[in-house]
Amino acid sequence: MRVEKGKVRAPEIGRVWLNSTPLSFRQLRGRVVLVDFWDYTCVNCIRTLPYVQAWHERYRDKGLTVIGVHTPEFTFAQYESNVERGIREFGLTYPIVIDSNREIWKAFANRYWPTKYLLDKDGYLRYGQFGEGGYGECEQVIQELLREIDPAIDLPPVMDPVREEDHMGAVCYRATGELYLGHQRGRIGNEGGFKEDQIADYSFNGPLDENFFYANGHWASTAEYFEAAEEGPHSLRLKYEAAAVNLVMACPHAPQAEVVILQDGKPLTEKQATRDTLFRSNSEEQPESYVVVDSPRMYFLVDNHEFGLHEIELRCSSGVAAFAFTFTSCVDPVASALQATGPAES
Repeated sequence: MRVEKGKVRAPEIGRVWLNSTPLSFRQLRGRVVLVDFWDYTCVNCIRTLPYVQAWHERYRDKGLTVIGVHTPEFTFAQYESNVERGIREFGLTYPIVIDSNREIWKAFANRYWPTKYLLDKDGYLRYGQFGEGGYGECEQVIQELLREIDPAIDLPPVMDPVREEDHMGAVCYRATGELYLGHQRGRIGNEGGFKEDQIADYSFNGPLDENFFYANGHWASTAEYFEAAEEGPHSLRLKYEAAAVNLVMACPHAPQAEVVILQDGKPLTEKQATRDTLFRSNSEEQPESYVVVDSPRMYFLVDNHEFGLHEIELRCSSGVAAFAFTFTSCVDPVASALQATGPAES
C-alpha cells in the first residue's frame, strides 16, 4: 500500500527500547524509517524477520533506520525478559521498542501482525505492507525513498527470496485458520464446551471436525490458554489442512514439560521434523517424536513440506499450557508441481 507524499506523519511515542537508546521519529528526520509491528510468538512475524534484519544490515549505513515495535498478543509476551529472549533467538540487532500497552499500535491505528510502514526523510508515511509477503516491493520502496535523499546513492540489487516458498511460482493454499485454546476465543469440539476458569475432566472419542480442537484428560481452562493439570494422561487432537503446524506453548507452573507428537496415528518421520523436534527410541519400530516446552514461545510441531489434510495428536505432560495453533500454507514451486502431478512413473 503506497501513500501519497506529505499526507500522514508518524506519531511520536515509545518508552522502553532494546538494542538502542530511545529514539524518536523527529530525531530521525533526514533518514528513511521502517517500522515493523511484530510479536515474537507470531508465525507470520517470525517468517518476516529475516527480511527485516537483512534490510537493516544492507541499508543502515545508507540512510535507513529499522524500528521493531513489539506489540504482544499474549500476557507472557509483555515481559521484557521474554522479548529479549526472542530477540536473541532470531538474531535481531536493530532497535526495538516495547509496546505492551499498545500505545504505538493504537497511534498507528494498526490492526495486523506483522505490518511494515515506511516513512520518508520528512517523517511522512509512504508505504504499508500488511501481513507476510511483498518483500521485493517493500525493498524497492526503501530504495526509492533513499534515492529521494541522495539521487546518486549506490544501492545493491533487491535481494533474492530467503525461502523457496517465497519465490515466484510458489503456491499458497487456503489453510486451517488460527485456532485459539483459551476459552475467550477458543473453539473446543468436546460436548459441553469449555469448563471455564476451572480444572475439569474432558473426554472425546468421536470423529474430528476441522476448525476445532478436542481434549482428553484433566485440563485447566483459562481465558488465554488450556493447561494440562494434575497427573494422568492429557491429549489434544485436531484435524487440519496445511503444510505445517505450530503451537504457542508455555509452562506457567512447571520448569519444563514434554509434548509427544503423533500425526495420522504415527510418530513423525525425520522428514516431517522441525527445529524443535526431538526423537527417542522406545519399544516401537519408529522412534517417538516430541518437543520440550521450556520457555513461553511458538513451537514448530510438524513440517510436511506439502499441503494436505491430516490429524495430529499431542500427548502432553502435566504443566503444558497451549495458547494457539497456527498453520503454514505456502509450498515451494517444485513441491507444488510434484503435488499437482504426482510422482513420476518408473
